[in-house]
Amino acid sequence: MASLTLLRQHSKLADPQEQLRILNARSQQPSFDEQLQKQQLPVLHATTIETLQLNLGKLCNMTCEHCHVDAGPDRREIMSAETAQFCLQAFEHPGFQTLDLTGGAPEMNPQFKSLVIAARKLNRRVIDRCNLTILLAPGFQDLPQFLADHHVEIVASLPCYLQENTDAQRGDGAFNKSIQALQKLNSLGYGVPDSGLKLTLVYNPVGFSLPPDQSELETAYRRELKQQFEVQFTNLITITNMPISRFLSELIQQGRFEAYMERLINAFNPATVSGLMCRSILSVDWQGYLYDCDFNQMLSLPVSVPERKHIRDFDYQDLVNRKVITGQHCFGCTAGAGSSCGGALS
Repeated sequence: MASLTLLRQHSKLADPQEQLRILNARSQQPSFDEQLQKQQLPVLHATTIETLQLNLGKLCNMTCEHCHVDAGPDRREIMSAETAQFCLQAFEHPGFQTLDLTGGAPEMNPQFKSLVIAARKLNRRVIDRCNLTILLAPGFQDLPQFLADHHVEIVASLPCYLQENTDAQRGDGAFNKSIQALQKLNSLGYGVPDSGLKLTLVYNPVGFSLPPDQSELETAYRRELKQQFEVQFTNLITITNMPISRFLSELIQQGRFEAYMERLINAFNPATVSGLMCRSILSVDWQGYLYDCDFNQMLSLPVSVPERKHIRDFDYQDLVNRKVITGQHCFGCTAGAGSSCGGALS
């Protein structure tokens, strides 16, 4: 586990422009748009906007090795009450079906509960992207019951069902705390068949490989967690490590950046393109600015609609068919079985 965020380390890679410079320096390789053209696929456009994903800030109780947000306890960027209200006003549009809350640890934002309550009053789906350990932190022990009471879907990061691998990525003690949190959620009905409380686990590779077959890995997770800890869950999704922020820093430090990018590009799967999350999601940062996805957000690549770059100016029709901004990092979403906020794409 990194003890400090890139920002606190004063790393050049804390600057999104430096990350983009490195990603774009590989002139000998095709750009993402060129790869689409090579496969006779059209330029990416959004086809709908079903999900409003809010990054509530970079404050987190953890500092994980793979974090693409560079979140941690030393970050203070959090969404204000005013910006949260702009988001709720936009979310009232009938085209939206899901409010997706992420961070950092989204639960650490004081607006978290009010956002959940307001979205549920609209009878919309709400997702909490949870690191699990926050549910045991002082001042947050009431969260599991709150989430259950409001039927919030939990998407929980658990990089491996083995303690050694999880702690290597998330810090000593993270695995045991995660298991305790999962057992608490199970006791409230989360992950239990027919309870109506959905608990999704998220796997991302500990090393530099692509995720294995999602269905086979889910079977292994289900067997190991049940046998060892009596833990149940609804389903498991796999997410590829994106070559940005802390993972990019790790790749460069270990001399594996070029090889990893080669792996992603060579594993491009055209069958994943139709299901890319950027085609149905709108991402909002802690200040209220709009992006095609959370990864573009971290690279400071805003939406292509000049007049609608802030949530206060939200107009569904202007944004619903927008051209998606792409870059070399997009190969992370189209490699192998694909990767998105909902897991594998093919």
